[in-house]
Parts: sequence; C-alpha cells; structure tokens
Amino acid sequence: MLALHARRSASSIQAWASAHPGHGLGVVMSGTDLYRDIALDATARQSLVLAQQLVVLQECGIEALPDQVQAKARVIYQSTSQRRSLPKSGRQLRVVMVGHLREVKSPQTLFEAARLLRNRADIRISHIGRAEEPGWAEQAMATQTDCPGYRWLGPLPHAQTRSAIQRAHVLVHTSAMEGGAHVIMEAARSGTPVLASRVSGNVGMLGADYQGYFPHGDAAALAGLLTRCRDEQTLGPSCPQPGLLTHLEAQCALRAPLFAPQAERAALLELIQDLQETR
Repeated sequence: MLALHARRSASSIQAWASAHPGHGLGVVMSGTDLYRDIALDATARQSLVLAQQLVVLQECGIEALPDQVQAKARVIYQSTSQRRSLPKSGRQLRVVMVGHLREVKSPQTLFEAARLLRNRADIRISHIGRAEEPGWAEQAMATQTDCPGYRWLGPLPHAQTRSAIQRAHVLVHTSAMEGGAHVIMEAARSGTPVLASRVSGNVGMLGADYQGYFPHGDAAALAGLLTRCRDEQTLGPSCPQPGLLTHLEAQCALRAPLFAPQAERAALLELIQDLQETR
C-alpha cells in the first residue's frame, strides 16, 4: 500500500500494518507532514515507524524526518511536461507568481515588493490564484489600485497558467512552507527561472547552490532581486558578465530533468518493487 500523508492517512496505515505487519507499506510525505504534523501529532509519527518505505518530494525533506527513520526514506520528485519558452518582451521585466492567496503562501511579501517597485513601470507583476482566506482579496485589490505594475488575475485554468509561466521572464515563489512546489517544477520545465524564498522545501527543489533565493518574508530583498534582473536586462550585450536571469535560467535547466515524467515513473516503479520484496 502507498499512503499519502502520515497524519491524514494514519488510520489506513495502522489498519494495513495490523493486517500485514512489516510488509509492503510506503508513506508519501507532504509539506504539512514534514514541517508541521510530525512535530505535533503522535499518530503521524507512528505512521513513520510503521512504514517500510518513506517518500519525500524534495531533497531537503529527509532532513526534516526523525533521525531513526531517515534511513528508510527516499526522494521522488513529482513531474510535469516539458514546455518551450514563449516569446518575451524586452521592454519590461514580466514577473508571475502562482499560488492561492493564503497565509502559508506569504502573498503579503509580493504585495509589499510591488509597493516598493510601484515607480518601476518597466517591472510588471501578474499574480495568479484564488483568495482562500478572509482579507486576501481586499489586500490584492488594494495593491492593484496602489501599484500600476501589479495585477491580480485570480484563479486561471491550468493551461492559461502554464502559458503565463512560459511567457514570464521570472517566476516568484514566496511560500513559508513547501513539501515540493509543483509550480517550481513547471517553471523549470518551461525555461523560466525562479526567485524563491529560502525555505527548506524550495531549497530541496532548486538546490543549495541556487542563486535566486531571498529570505522568507523579506520584500525588500525580493524587490532588489527583481530590480537587478531588470537593470541587467536593459544592459543587454554591454553587461560585463551574464546577468542574474541568465545564470538562474542555466541553473534551472540543470534541475529540470529531475522533474521529467520518465524520472518520476522510474522512481515509483523502483519503490513498488522494493515494497513487494518486503511482502
């Protein structure tokens, strides 16, 4: 059995373990499992003990597990299709953030960065996502009123969202907590570099040496990175060395194969084989 979530699937995990003790049980860990539930919930911790295999969705996830179960954990990245990069305007830096508006996604960081950049007509920010908690819609609308360069687009169909990522110069990801953000892999598989909060789940997707991080919640640092991207962009061939965007694009291209469907398929087949051998 493969169970998703150590806490939410705890009853099913316990039932399997009772019927098949020591055999064939894998548990796939989400961000809420890793960075909240296993610290607060005894049933979630028990799920880790009962499983023969644990799966995390990015490479820093193993470090978040209790020491005694880390040896039975592996990383399996989720996957998404490859998309070509779409034409991008040179007149403006086009920025996109994708994520529903809720506390854990830290949309306030983007709102504050947009205000810091309100006089930069050459930096345009599109924000895609539904307001899932009270007050966020009002804050997004207020930011849009105050900042000509910011637009809140609300929820969009997946195809339109992928197209927006393909057309953007850079994707911004401000989350406080992530298990393995799907939008990061969509950007990497679309040739779009990422600016991300330096939290464990993002570092586990993009790598420890990635140069596009800012401290979580630091709107000034995010605004500074966006300004740097645009200013280097305007220099063009006269820039003395490859700009930050070019460097981040190359780093994302190196990570993109990790998120290929064939890589995920092979890793899942290996997991199932290993679980069958414990039966």
